Amino acid sequence: MPKSVRATFRVSPELDLSAIDPRSRPVGPKDKSAAAADMNDLAARLEGLQDALYAEATVEGTRSVLLVLQGMDTSGKGGVIRHVAGLVNPQGLHIASFKKPTPEERAHHFLWRIRKETPQPGQIGVFDRSHYEDVLIARVDALVPEEVWRGRYDEINVFEAELAAQDVTVLKVMLHISPQAQQERLLARLDDPLKHWKYNPADLDSRSEWPAYQEAYTDALRFCDTDTAPWYVVPSDRKWYRNWAVAALLAETLGEMEPQFPETDIDVDAERARVLASVVA
Repeated sequence: MPKSVRATFRVSPELDLSAIDPRSRPVGPKDKSAAAADMNDLAARLEGLQDALYAEATVEGTRSVLLVLQGMDTSGKGGVIRHVAGLVNPQGLHIASFKKPTPEERAHHFLWRIRKETPQPGQIGVFDRSHYEDVLIARVDALVPEEVWRGRYDEINVFEAELAAQDVTVLKVMLHISPQAQQERLLARLDDPLKHWKYNPADLDSRSEWPAYQEAYTDALRFCDTDTAPWYVVPSDRKWYRNWAVAALLAETLGEMEPQFPETDIDVDAERARVLASVVA
């Protein structure tokens, strides 16, 4: 029996990011046209599953999903939101993007701003960056002492276990790109005047710390991968494959949850007759 999408991309305790080819296609479509065809099927599946999840919450259902997206600059977090989250009804979506903390946010515990954005029952929440910034950039740029960021791994695990206890299914995805792909995408932003707004000179500072970030990501993924909040690494040099993989992960996760449309006690035939007999003045 072939491995599931989640089993394919799930991190291992011996995770070595350098051994994962960012252009690889370990499962699923092998070319862009096949991926496009698969995405049509995934779109229909995701729409039905999300509709059922949303409907569950109208009768006191408590379940939701949180998709956490992390990756180096240009890895495609926004692209995934557009091409994957965009496949479902926006009514059932809650998207949060975590930029540099504001002075108010810095005055609180690092999870304070995160807790405010977790999805409500019936929703699919999507985090563009997340609480993991506090063990990534905070570590690489030495924004806090080492004993502080190291202690955050346990805090994150406790927080995500709390989410699971609240019926939030957590799905964490690292979009894994190569420095070569990042360079191409940064240059593309400079080549297109309509994309200049997306270019941030500070991105080069992070790029110069590539090995340190890879080490920080490795530790974050290894120390915070749990069965209740697993980490997945998706090869992301090929944008079409990245989008397909995240859509497939989300569909497989929702499929296992098996959300159900609520049953009602209405007399369908009687209500149909009433609708047909109704008169609008």
